[in-house]
Amino acid sequence: MTTRARNAVLVVFAGNGFMFATWASRVPDFKAILSLTPGQLSLLLLAISAGSVLGLPMAGRLNHQVGTANGVRLGLGIGAPGVALSAIIVQEHGPLWLAAIGLFLLGLGIGIADVSQNLEGTIVERAMGKAIMPWFHAAFSFGTVAGAVTGAIATYLAVPVGIHVSVVAGLILVALCVATTRFTPRSADGDGDDMAQDSDRSARSDMRTAWLEPRTLLIGVLVLAAAFAEGSANDWMAVGFVDGHHVSKALGVVAFSTFLIFMTLGRVLGTRLLDRCGRVPVLRVLFAMAVAGCALVVFGNTWLAFVGAAIWGVGASLGFPVGMSAAADDPRRAAMRLSTVSTIGYLAFLAGPPALGFLGDHFGILHALLVVGAVSILAILIVPVAQPLEVDPTRSTPAPGPRPGLSRVPDAGDGQPPHPPREQARRTQ
Repeated sequence: MTTRARNAVLVVFAGNGFMFATWASRVPDFKAILSLTPGQLSLLLLAISAGSVLGLPMAGRLNHQVGTANGVRLGLGIGAPGVALSAIIVQEHGPLWLAAIGLFLLGLGIGIADVSQNLEGTIVERAMGKAIMPWFHAAFSFGTVAGAVTGAIATYLAVPVGIHVSVVAGLILVALCVATTRFTPRSADGDGDDMAQDSDRSARSDMRTAWLEPRTLLIGVLVLAAAFAEGSANDWMAVGFVDGHHVSKALGVVAFSTFLIFMTLGRVLGTRLLDRCGRVPVLRVLFAMAVAGCALVVFGNTWLAFVGAAIWGVGASLGFPVGMSAAADDPRRAAMRLSTVSTIGYLAFLAGPPALGFLGDHFGILHALLVVGAVSILAILIVPVAQPLEVDPTRSTPAPGPRPGLSRVPDAGDGQPPHPPREQARRTQ
C-alpha cells in the first residue's frame, strides 16, 4: 500500500508540473494574441498570485476536514477548468478580465493542490521511514521539463493555444484524480479519526495556533529562503548571464538549464545523505553551496559562472522539500503547519521576482542576485529548526517507521518518549 501511494504521489507531482509548464509555455501566445504590454501581462499574471495567496492558507483547513486525496481533487477541479477557460478566452480574443478570472482559479487550485500533495508526501515518507520528499519535488521538475518541451512542440506546430491547454488540462485532471485513489487511507496519516471528531471550531483554532508557533514560523522562513534561491534562478539566471556576462541568449538558456539539471540531481540523489547525516548538517552544507554558487555567478568569469550555476542548483535542491517534511513531523498538526509554511514560503515566488527586478534597475540584475546569497546565509543560521521532532504516540498516531534524519528532539512542550529504533519499527510493521 505504501509503495502504491508513493508512486501515486510521484505521478501527482509530475502531472501538476506538466500542467503548469504547459500553460507557462504558451504565455508568449497570451501576450501576442491580446497585444499586451509587459506591464499588462504582469497584471494578468498577478491573478495567479492572488489565487495562490487565497488557496494556500485555505488548504490546511480543507485537508484537515476532507483528507489529502480530496484536497488534490478539489485543487485540480478548480485549477484545470480555470486554465482551460483562460486559454480559450485568449484564443477567441475575449475580454482580459475573463482571462484573469481563469488564471485566478488556476492559482487557487494550485495553492490547494500543492499543500495537499505535499501533505500526502510527508505521510508516505513517514510510513517508509526514510527521506523521500525530494523525490516528489524532483518529479515536479521532470513534469515541468516535459510540459515545456511539449509546449514548444505545440507552438512550433501552431496548435491553437485554447485547444492545447484545454486538452492537457482535461487529461491531467482525469489522470491525477485516478492516481489519488491510491493515496494512503485517511487513517494512515494519524489524523483521520481525530479529524472526523474535531469540530469546525477546533480546526480554526489549530490554524491560528500554527501561525503563533515559533518553530513553524522559522521553518516557513527557511522554506522562503530555499524558494527564493530557486525562484530567483528560475526568473533571472538567464537574464543575468546575458546582461552581466554578455553571453548570447542561447548560452543564457544553457546556464539556466545547468541550474535546473543540478537542482534535480540534488533532489534525486540527496535522500541518502538526509538518511545518513540528518537534516541539519545537510541543509547547512547546501545553503553554504547556494552562497558559494551565487558568488561565482556574480563575481566569476564566464566559465566559473557556469560552475557557480551548477553549485547553486545543488544548494537550492533540498531546502523546500525538507522544510515540508519538518513542518509535518507531528501528524496531527501536519495539515495546518504545512499550510502555514507553504504560505510563508511562496511569498518568495510572489515577491522575489519584482524585488530583484527593482534592484536590477539600480545595480544591474547580476549584482542584484547577491540578495540570494544574503538570504541563504540567514537560512544557515536558522537551519536547526528543521531538526526532527519526537511526537507522543498517545497524542497522535504516526505511521510505522522513524522520522527521516538522525538527530531528533522532542516536540516543544510535550516531554514525550522517543520513537522506537528503526529495527524495532520494522519488526512492528
